[in-house]
Amino acid sequence: MLSFGAEFLSSSLLPKNLKINIYRTIILPVVLYGFETWSLKSREESRMRVFENRVLRRIFEPKTDEVTGEWRKLYNEELNVLNSSPSFVRVIKSRGMRWAGNIACMCEERGVYRVLMGKPEGKRPLRRHRRRWEDNIKMDLQEVRFEGMNWLDVAQDRDRWRALVNAVMNLRVP
Repeated sequence: MLSFGAEFLSSSLLPKNLKINIYRTIILPVVLYGFETWSLKSREESRMRVFENRVLRRIFEPKTDEVTGEWRKLYNEELNVLNSSPSFVRVIKSRGMRWAGNIACMCEERGVYRVLMGKPEGKRPLRRHRRRWEDNIKMDLQEVRFEGMNWLDVAQDRDRWRALVNAVMNLRVP
């Protein structure tokens, strides 16, 4: 994906605001398609950050170092300052939270509710536990210091849930 758009994003003929519009309207939706239902692991989170930083480095181009006068890559902190939109990881987590709120408001007979909230019968094979979708929701809620209550009950109050989703979106990614 990056190789196709790399020529456009690296071109000095296109202004930066057009490159950012390409990033927001083409690259971002393609990368984030369907992530609401995924169980995002820490390895995948770091890969998403690496990909996002590579794309942003193409858009914002290298800069000259004030001390040596040589060209250098932009640091991650500089990319975060230049890019006003939230990171991929924050968008993924907030969309997952929003989707969880929609699931919580569904009736138990709906297929989506049964698949995502159901407890399968039988035993899992012996190995490390997999992180479930619901576990990700609980971890995201812990990041915003929300603990103690059942998230399904809180999701019934749409205003409170929307505030939690916005809080997850506004957290800074390390």
